[in-house]
Amino acid sequence: MYIEPKETGKLGEEIAENYLKGKGYKILNRNYQFKIPKNPKIGEIDIVARKGDTISFIEVKTLRSFNTFISPEEKVDFKKGRNLIKTAEYWLTKNKISLDSKWQIDVISVRIEKGKAKISHFENAISASGF
Repeated sequence: MYIEPKETGKLGEEIAENYLKGKGYKILNRNYQFKIPKNPKIGEIDIVARKGDTISFIEVKTLRSFNTFISPEEKVDFKKGRNLIKTAEYWLTKNKISLDSKWQIDVISVRIEKGKAKISHFENAISASGF
């Protein structure tokens, strides 16, 4: 049975949101979009959440099989990381939060097969200083 990639992504984001809530995160935003200057694409952050005094900008990657040769998190490349940082910085500025505050970019990998999901959470996976 074929399932549209958008539906797989949406399901993965719902699974990730429930996972984060269970870990004590407060969800601040879902699917936040920002037009990146000098770039034809729109930056998007799947989930913005807070735990304690740290804001996490979370990219969710989902695959529908455990048997693939690539992990979902491997789909976050250098260009995607750079766009996530720009979009996170804009979100902070728009919400009047200092760029010097505690924030990080996480990646959540969701693999779904036969109705079961395996979640991996990579905290602070993308460093702004590395871009």
